[in-house]
Amino acid sequence: MKKEVKNRNIELLLEKIKSKDITIGVVGLGYVGLPLAIEFTNQGVRVMGFEVDQNKINTLKEGVNYIKDISDDDVRSAVLKGFLIPTDDFSHVSECDAIFICVPTPFTVNKDPDITYIVDSTKAVAKYLKKDQVVILKSTTFPGTTEKYVLPLLEKSGLKVGEDFYLAFSPERIDPGNKVWNTKNTPIAVGGITKSCTTLAAAVTNIAVEKVVEVSSPAIAEMEKLLENIFRGVNIALVNELAQLCDRIGVNIWEVVDAASTKPFGFMPFYPGPGIGGHCILIDPYYLAWMAREYDFVTNFITLAAEINEDMPFYVKDMVIKEIAKLPITMKDAKILILGVAFKRDVDDLRHSPALKVAEIMITEGITNIEYYDPFIPEIEIHNKKYKSILKIDPKVIQSYDITLITTDHTSFDFEMIANNSKVVIDTRNACKKVENRENIVLLGDGK
Repeated sequence: MKKEVKNRNIELLLEKIKSKDITIGVVGLGYVGLPLAIEFTNQGVRVMGFEVDQNKINTLKEGVNYIKDISDDDVRSAVLKGFLIPTDDFSHVSECDAIFICVPTPFTVNKDPDITYIVDSTKAVAKYLKKDQVVILKSTTFPGTTEKYVLPLLEKSGLKVGEDFYLAFSPERIDPGNKVWNTKNTPIAVGGITKSCTTLAAAVTNIAVEKVVEVSSPAIAEMEKLLENIFRGVNIALVNELAQLCDRIGVNIWEVVDAASTKPFGFMPFYPGPGIGGHCILIDPYYLAWMAREYDFVTNFITLAAEINEDMPFYVKDMVIKEIAKLPITMKDAKILILGVAFKRDVDDLRHSPALKVAEIMITEGITNIEYYDPFIPEIEIHNKKYKSILKIDPKVIQSYDITLITTDHTSFDFEMIANNSKVVIDTRNACKKVENRENIVLLGDGK
């Protein structure tokens, strides 16, 4: 942690923060930023919401919510009462006591980190940075981003960290669709450049988040976020590989996992699927692998796990081709209905959805007669062509397709009806586990 000069204003700043007599800035009003902003407004704190997407700004100014994990009433109330002020004018940064940077961190086509949004947002904040402000980066990224990229940009303002302003990293822990854990009740780690940076950033965060865990540096907080997601990715890769093996040797992986789950210690269940999606689990292994190369280190194990997960859509495509081969039709003529294209159950999040990848690969292979149904996703784009979700599924609709492919197991789906009326069901999520007549069901990893 960087050595700092004792600043007598810190106690005054803490008192101001604890009194909630502050203005918060949130840069990026997406899946992370908007829920965070609303938690602050729920505590009676004024929030300036900075966003470059004018559609989001206009939508919010009308009091309309576009994030399913937060209350429509909370958003409407926050805007109408003036607690949430959406804007694309970064000059309002000067009005803020603390600024959270919550922008995307994608990767390039070559799977190298792309921190352009972080850099651009930091430059915009630095232009209006003033004394005694707290800046907190929340975007998932590789260790060293806060200190090597964000800090130098902010110090170009002429202000010094730990003396004039305070900088920390605090990773987001958003789980879209989770009805139990949300922005407010999910514990959050905070690591600052200096001790006072950590203390002040933790105090600000604690207004909106019930439990804040202080760590010794931004790099610790950055790395722990990668560990969280890579832990899941590696274990999902393990069961995905075992599912393929089970298909070879005639063993049902789902029953295997359920049996192993009866052990009361030393085991945590993970399940196979058509691939992984969302922002973090797919991307984070490549962020870490890229950073590791700077230190002449190769993350073989982690990279292999990522490759196994990314291979699953190809495995599902092969399952489809095998079932088409059993039917008196060609691949070109086979009618395929994809059920669920969101990256996980009961969300409207399409980011890196494995269902999209499966569809792209099938079309490339000549399986072009594809439609989909997802009540959360009205439209998708594959190979620059737009597809609209069919309006409904019922027995007559299901019967019109040669293969029904379940890629996302939304709870609104009637899997009994789907199975009973499909010619063939390819189930990649074990969604039809309660269906009694399973003769037409082909389950990923069932050993058949």
